[in-house]
Amino acid sequence: MLDSLKWPYALFFCLQLLRLNTAAFNFSDIDLPDEHLPYYFKTFPKVAEECREDPECPFKVHLDKQVCWGYEPDCKRDEAFQTPLCPGSHKGWVKDKEAQINTFYIQADFGFLKEQFQQIKIMCEPLFREDSALECSDNLKFCRGRNIMINFTQLTSEPSRYKMDYLRPGQIGGYCTFHEARLKANLEHLSPLQSWAPEMRNFQALLQRPIENNLCDIVIEKPTYILKIDAAVNMYHHFCDFFNFYGSLHLNASHPDAFSVDNNIILWETYAYHSSFADAFKAFTKHPILDLNTFRGEVVCFKSVVFPLLPRMIFGLYYNTPVIYGCENSGLFKAFSQFMLHRLKIARRDSEHFETDKKLPTGKNEKIRITFLSRNTAYRRVLNEAKLIEELRKDKNFRVRRVEFNRQIPFPKQVAITQNSDIFIGMHGAGLTHLLFLPDWAVLFEIYNCEDEHCYKDLARLRGVKYMTWTNSSAMRQQDEGRHPDGGAHAKFTNYEFDSEEFVKKINKAAKHVRAHKSYQLYLKKLKYSKEDESPEQVDIKPAELASISNNNAEINNNHDEL
Repeated sequence: MLDSLKWPYALFFCLQLLRLNTAAFNFSDIDLPDEHLPYYFKTFPKVAEECREDPECPFKVHLDKQVCWGYEPDCKRDEAFQTPLCPGSHKGWVKDKEAQINTFYIQADFGFLKEQFQQIKIMCEPLFREDSALECSDNLKFCRGRNIMINFTQLTSEPSRYKMDYLRPGQIGGYCTFHEARLKANLEHLSPLQSWAPEMRNFQALLQRPIENNLCDIVIEKPTYILKIDAAVNMYHHFCDFFNFYGSLHLNASHPDAFSVDNNIILWETYAYHSSFADAFKAFTKHPILDLNTFRGEVVCFKSVVFPLLPRMIFGLYYNTPVIYGCENSGLFKAFSQFMLHRLKIARRDSEHFETDKKLPTGKNEKIRITFLSRNTAYRRVLNEAKLIEELRKDKNFRVRRVEFNRQIPFPKQVAITQNSDIFIGMHGAGLTHLLFLPDWAVLFEIYNCEDEHCYKDLARLRGVKYMTWTNSSAMRQQDEGRHPDGGAHAKFTNYEFDSEEFVKKINKAAKHVRAHKSYQLYLKKLKYSKEDESPEQVDIKPAELASISNNNAEINNNHDEL
């Protein structure tokens, strides 16, 4: 028997990889942003070889690039998807700049996924193709299995979520050599949204192969992801689900179909799924979202099942990320943004989202697009909002739009508005999560952070966009002290008024940042060419211009000093 601590991914899904030898690959199934295609073909050399030999393959320009995502064992920093920027001092947290960059990379970038890969251990070890298999990272943050049985016959009809006892001992299992002690040693993070320990602690070895011996009422052939999600009514929390789901696609990338939308998604709860952000799931699957009610009273076997990274992992991604001081610009966050925009078919400069965009100017006359996110809520409203917007509209260099993101505006249209913004303004609140979909040169202006200073500042750092907030307390007025529902004064439970002159000064500084950003200048150049000859694909951008973008960002995009 192989040493199961040293062979993760070697045997587990190797039989799937043989499929490439029996049928031609369908290149139309590859649905990834252009920026990601070189990395995809580098990950799957057999697909790259088929593309090279197929005269009809449309992706030949993306072949043979020396690139890597960043989690591969032999990935070099200068070949990785993106290098973090650490322009700020490390303040004694680490001994030097190199350690600072490495720490950020492991905390909040593809380095986090690299650690998950390194931690993978076999829990349920197969000997033959028909056997079951299960492997998990440390503390059961991520697991995936083959020929796994889950018994839902005792699932109650009471609507519930965040339960840790949907399963009882023996109601999840497989036919394999079960390394029980190894699994039991990883139950420390026993919590609904921190790990899969509440479920996997019930795993037991079966005496027979569940599928081969007809132990299942239902056999699911299609690859299946089982998700435990955070609050689906709140964009900040729900996108922690989507972000970790995207990271899990990379962890599961043992086959070229890893990014396919032909899969099942099951939510680990008995509530029917409803959310204003439901369209985001279209980036991951073309099928309806299921829940546990679908399988109540049944014994279900999954030929291929993944238990993705969870939204509230200890020192996890996004929600509990301990971001080291002085660093920003996570490639993983940028890749997620590009992936979602591509899958939701959202492009930059969709003129319908700004009423005045009948004909866009070009070159130096391009106007800065400003989106003001208004709140129609009891608290955290800007009392003189109309005055502030009026002052901005006096500047002919700005194109200003006020929006309210609610159920009446479909989520993809909301994201399109965000992607078409150069400066995004709003009070502290979950709507600022839209910063994930801003262009690289954009500025997020959290007008006031309501004494929660790190939430959206850190998220902006991770995404790599400039952050600013109000710093002059004498130039703002709080309506009252604010009363928390549980008692006591609280800055989030009141409304505010801001000095219009100070406000305009900050927007002018933000606009200066946008115009100075190399990515914005490169965008303008492409826009100019596309308008003049309507052939943007022929625009000749010198390699030196592309190479200088990261260096320029490091100089002008330091998020640690508010504008």
